[in-house]
Amino acid sequence: MLRFVVIHIILFLLPFFCYAIWLWLSKRSKHPDSWTKGPIAWLTLAGLVLVIAGLVVMAVTDTSPEGKNFRPSEMRDGVFVPGRFE
Repeated sequence: MLRFVVIHIILFLLPFFCYAIWLWLSKRSKHPDSWTKGPIAWLTLAGLVLVIAGLVVMAVTDTSPEGKNFRPSEMRDGVFVPGRFE
């Protein structure tokens, strides 16, 4: 679950990171006007689109076998039995 959350946080922050690198490379980062409401709104929208695309890709590429049910891991008679498909 933590991996799922971290992946989507990274996908959301990716446009902001790319914009910051672009500002740094273009030497415009010294001007405080570079981070106005316009680019922030577009960067937020781009981040949300990436998160939604990530959710769609994860839903489509589900690797569970057809017709099988997942049995979660459990402790049986003091022995750890890992999760499996049955």
